Amino acid sequence: MPDLLIDTDTGSDDAVALLLAALDPSVRISAVTTVAGNVPLPLATRNALISLERADAGAVPVHEGCGRPILRPLHTGQEVHGEDGMGDIGLPDPAAAPSGQHAVDAILDLARRRPGELTLVALGPLTNIAAALLRDRSLLTRFRHVVCMIGAPDMVGNISATAEFNAWADPEAAQIVAEAATPDRVTWVGWDVSRKDAVITPADQERLRGLGTPVAAFAHEINRKVAEWATTVTGLAGYDLPDPVAMAVALRPELVTDSEEAHVQVSLAPGTRGQTSPDRRGVADAPNLALVRRVDEDGFKALLMDALGRGGRS
Repeated sequence: MPDLLIDTDTGSDDAVALLLAALDPSVRISAVTTVAGNVPLPLATRNALISLERADAGAVPVHEGCGRPILRPLHTGQEVHGEDGMGDIGLPDPAAAPSGQHAVDAILDLARRRPGELTLVALGPLTNIAAALLRDRSLLTRFRHVVCMIGAPDMVGNISATAEFNAWADPEAAQIVAEAATPDRVTWVGWDVSRKDAVITPADQERLRGLGTPVAAFAHEINRKVAEWATTVTGLAGYDLPDPVAMAVALRPELVTDSEEAHVQVSLAPGTRGQTSPDRRGVADAPNLALVRRVDEDGFKALLMDALGRGGRS
């Protein structure tokens, strides 16, 4: 049974990723940690609590983390996900509250108490993970595996010409994680995978609505702002789901159809901020990351529809 620690800046696609894990009977979520990114930290925490409750997983502890990047001011993705990060559909407040333990302390404690047991799935900027690494440089070796939704190794960005949002939002944190990583331990799933293999087309949206469950309706409604953004800005054939496809890689590694190992650096320079540049030559530096390049699109969508078809709370 996969046992997860999920770090999230809970916008609408993160919420779907949380549902994907929480509704899978073969998965355990030991904890959720929140970070500022798509939305300010209080909203990221609120949205995580709401999403878990919708999946009848309200008992999962949620720990609030870092409210801004390591060195930079916070820049959110609310123009994409809505002011509340969940499509501005007027969601009621969650019944639960976050724990009193800081996310970085929770990450360190869980990793030390349960070495080799947990898979860390990072869905937002890597601020919490980097902050924990600064206190324990062996942190990544304590997890069974680490899967991050971050980067654009094909240099097609969604926040700038060449950068993906999570890497751009806190590039220093991303570089800290990259420097501590090894490809047997850490997998990055970039926006290129979402753009190619996780686009929810109008036909998929009709299928989603047709599931008739509360969580399927919730997942569709909270992504209405993202759907508008996809149509007017990114030009995709529907809205894409980068965090759910990264979660799918963590839950079902067999969905990966193409991957590589490469040495990746994250640019900190103003003109190329957040650009993730893979060196595939293996000449100067050994690979530090496993990069997913493609997943089985039909398999991913089948996993998603199966999870959202199970029910959940209204």
